[in-house]
Amino acid sequence: MTDAERTPTEIDRIAERWLDTELDLYPEGRVYIGRPGREGEYGDTSPAGHQAAADAARAALSEIRAAEPFDETDAITKLDLTRDLELQLEKHDAGFWQRDLNNIASPLQNLRDIFDLSATATADDWSVIAKRMGNVPAAIRGYIESLRVGMSSGNAPAVRQVRIGIQQADELNARDGFFFKLAGDAKTADGSELPESVKADLARGAQAAAAAYGELSYFLDDELQHEAPERDAVGRDIYALASRGFIGAKIDLDETYEWGIEELARMVAEQEAIAHEIKPGASVREAIEFLDKDPSRKLKGTDALKAWMQETADQAIADLAATQFDIPEPLRRIECMIAPTQNGGIYYTSPSEDFSRPGRMWWSVPPGVTEFDTWREMTTVYHEGVPGHHLQLGIGVYNTAKLNAWRRNQFVSGHGEGWALYAERLMDELGYLSDPADRLGMLDGQRMRAARVVLDLGVHLEKPLPDGSGIWTGDYAFSFMGRNVNMDQGFVDFEVNRYLGWPGQAPAYKVGQRVWQQLRDELKAREGDAFDVKAFHKKALDLGGIGLDTLRTALLG
Repeated sequence: MTDAERTPTEIDRIAERWLDTELDLYPEGRVYIGRPGREGEYGDTSPAGHQAAADAARAALSEIRAAEPFDETDAITKLDLTRDLELQLEKHDAGFWQRDLNNIASPLQNLRDIFDLSATATADDWSVIAKRMGNVPAAIRGYIESLRVGMSSGNAPAVRQVRIGIQQADELNARDGFFFKLAGDAKTADGSELPESVKADLARGAQAAAAAYGELSYFLDDELQHEAPERDAVGRDIYALASRGFIGAKIDLDETYEWGIEELARMVAEQEAIAHEIKPGASVREAIEFLDKDPSRKLKGTDALKAWMQETADQAIADLAATQFDIPEPLRRIECMIAPTQNGGIYYTSPSEDFSRPGRMWWSVPPGVTEFDTWREMTTVYHEGVPGHHLQLGIGVYNTAKLNAWRRNQFVSGHGEGWALYAERLMDELGYLSDPADRLGMLDGQRMRAARVVLDLGVHLEKPLPDGSGIWTGDYAFSFMGRNVNMDQGFVDFEVNRYLGWPGQAPAYKVGQRVWQQLRDELKAREGDAFDVKAFHKKALDLGGIGLDTLRTALLG
């Protein structure tokens, strides 16, 4: 470390204690940040567990409110930790935990997803995995208990999400599903066989975990779907809380909806202009069809995809470290992975605190997909890698000399995903998307993010449709999204179901990008010729993952 070590203050200690409390409440979080201890355990997903978390948050909130900042770093920590704890309590009181079911980021998926990051190098690692599988039933039963409270109090998730949950739980309960495959394929890092006792533990654990998802499927099918509302919209009150959580800021929801409509139109115009560069006189769709037939822009097979991801990410790190960013040595390594899941998602996981596990870019390839278009995905590598998530989140992990552990490990979607979209545009500004095809790919993603601002706010607030022909509904959302992305129907269905079941999250990307760009432009106008974009990036990223209201305060005062 080149920076002088920060002497911890009382506010640092409060923040560290809160992180420790969260890891005690949810020990699976230790896997995400790479902190040893309580291996194989889950937090309490029952109503009692949620109440214990709320009680702990209330105590921490009282403590941070009473603390006096020692310096500017303390002031930012106090501001953002207070914001976070207040919001957690508001969401608890509003019953978010009673209706927590969707197709991508609810306990149904989270209890399984933790296995993707679990160590598998040794027999002891596999013993931990067997233990965790054996703990899935208790976690599922606690989750069912919480959903049952929501069902009885009229606070159930929409029936669309319940039906998706039934399908996903059935897949995890299947004899050829994830848990049995994980146990059956278990080997150490050197490829050697596991001891028979560990194999037996894994077999029992797989059976228990799969059966637990069978219990969840039965509950969702036999009970919850009969009480769940048909209406997809969550309404303004729930949406406003969800939006604040994902963005880390209070925004004008109605103004943002109108801005989203304007931004979508701007993206369409940019795409149409670049389409003419690719093929004179072509529409966007015709330009895409032209590119999709170009064999020089295709990758065949996941091995080729993985190699291309790695090469592209490594080159970006080498180039930008030399010219645009201060990239610490541990962050000059990123590992590109094909995910064990097959839902089509692309995502990033942070390095462990000691960097023994590097930052990783994951590509979840759907069944049957064997070809990949580089022009579509060049910008994705920059989004997930450098200068996107890998740089942003990795710097947070690296900054032990400047930030307490809570600040280093926090992720706010508006800040994080907003930065990643800002990073895409930055790479365009720097000339890395000068090929019209690659730029069309970037615009394709930006158009999708603008469209879902309109869709997400439109559906959940039941706004008038952009063309004035009626009111937004969940069913209309599928055709709207299909017109604004160049993806197959399976992708459209998955994405729209995500927006319907995870309100407020999808707009955080584009809204966050808007805030990042506004902050840069405002500082540039304020400082004039003295403005240094490299210094701006360093100062902003060194703050860690904070809410966007806190970021604005920290940068603009």
